[in-house]
Amino acid sequence: MWKAVASNALTLFIVLLIAAAAIVAWGRNEFVKPGPLTEAVCVQVERGASLAAVSRNLETRGAVTDARIFRIGTEYSGRSADLKFGSYLVRPGASMEDVLTALTQGGASTCGQEIQLVIGVASANAVLRELDPATNRFVEVVKFEPGTVEVPAEYTEAAAKPDMRFTVTLVEGATSWQVADALKRADFLSGEVASVPPEGALAPQSYDVEKGSDRAALIARMTRAQEDILAALWPGRAPDLPYDTPEEAMIMASIIEKETGVPDERGLVASVFVNRLRQGMRLQTDPTVIYGITKGEGVLGRGLRQSELRRATPYNTYVIAGLPPTPIANPGRASIGAALNPQESDYVFFVADGTGGHAFAVTLAEHNANVARWRAIEAEAAAGEGGGVQTAD
Repeated sequence: MWKAVASNALTLFIVLLIAAAAIVAWGRNEFVKPGPLTEAVCVQVERGASLAAVSRNLETRGAVTDARIFRIGTEYSGRSADLKFGSYLVRPGASMEDVLTALTQGGASTCGQEIQLVIGVASANAVLRELDPATNRFVEVVKFEPGTVEVPAEYTEAAAKPDMRFTVTLVEGATSWQVADALKRADFLSGEVASVPPEGALAPQSYDVEKGSDRAALIARMTRAQEDILAALWPGRAPDLPYDTPEEAMIMASIIEKETGVPDERGLVASVFVNRLRQGMRLQTDPTVIYGITKGEGVLGRGLRQSELRRATPYNTYVIAGLPPTPIANPGRASIGAALNPQESDYVFFVADGTGGHAFAVTLAEHNANVARWRAIEAEAAAGEGGGVQTAD
C-alpha cells in the first residue's frame, strides 16, 4: 500500500513539475513575444512608483497584455529595483522585455515634455516641446526669449511639474558673452555667473540639467567638454599647420565656425585661411572685424562700413597680419577638426554663391568674377546679406 501511495505521490509530483515548467515556459514566451501596441505610446513612470503600479499602468495603456506577467518577469530578471522615473517611448510591437529595458536602462527620458534653453548666435530662447509618439518628433508647444517678454502660462505650468526635464543647448558659433547672458536669464537655474568665460572655451552641445542647477557648475561642464574635445583632436593634427599651439588652433576654428554654416565647406574654408597664412596674406575676414566692434555682445545687425574695415583694431584682419588675439566665438567639434586638418586646396579666395554656400577661387580674376555674380544676386534680391569673410581679398 505504501508503495502505491509513494508511486502515486511521485507521479503527481512529476505531473506538477511538468505543469510548472509548462507555465514558466508559457510565461517566458509571453514576456518576450511581440506586444499588443499598434502605435507608439508615451508611458510615464512616477517618481517612487511601485512595480505593481507601473505594471498596472502599462496594462491600462495597452503596452503589455498582462500586468502580472510583466511584474513577475521583472522580479525574476532581478531588475525590479532598476525602474527609472520619467517618460519613455514604447514602440509598436514592443515585447514586455523591450518595455522593461526602456524603463530600466537609465539616461534621459525618451518622450513626454521637456524645457530646452537654446543659446544661438542671434538670440536665446526657452522652448517647451513635447515628443509626438506617432512621429517620434518633437513638437514645439511654446517658445519665447527669457527676460524680454512675459513668461507664457504654459511654460510656467510645465516648469512646475516635478518630473520635467531641462536641457541647455549651446549652438555652434555663439559667443561666451551670449552664453553667460542667457544662463543668467534662465529661471530654472540658480547661482551666479561671476564673469564671462574665455571666448572659445565652451563646447557647443546639449547638456541635461536638473532644475535649480548651479550656473557656474554648468559653465564648468561646458569648459571641460571643450577641453576634452581639443585634447582628443590635437594629437591627430596635420603636421605642417601655420599655427603652433592649441590656442591658435581654437582661434582659427572659431573663424571657420563663423564663416560657413555648410558642414561640407568647413575643410575648404579652413584651407583658404591656411593658404593665406602660409603665403603671408592677411585673412581679411568680416567676422573678426565684427567681433572687434561688438566684443561678442550680441549681433551687429547691419553691414560693415568702409571706415570700420579700415579702422585698426586687434581683430581687424583687413589691417593686422595673422590671427586675431582670441577666438571670436565658441567653435564646435567639426570646426576644430577642420582647423587641425584642413582640406588640401590651392584656394585663397571665397565669396557667397547665393545658395547658402560659397564659390572658391585660386586667382584674383576668378574671385572677382565670383564676386560680380554675388553682387548681381544681391541686386536682384534687393537685400545685401553677404556677411562673413565672403570677399576674403
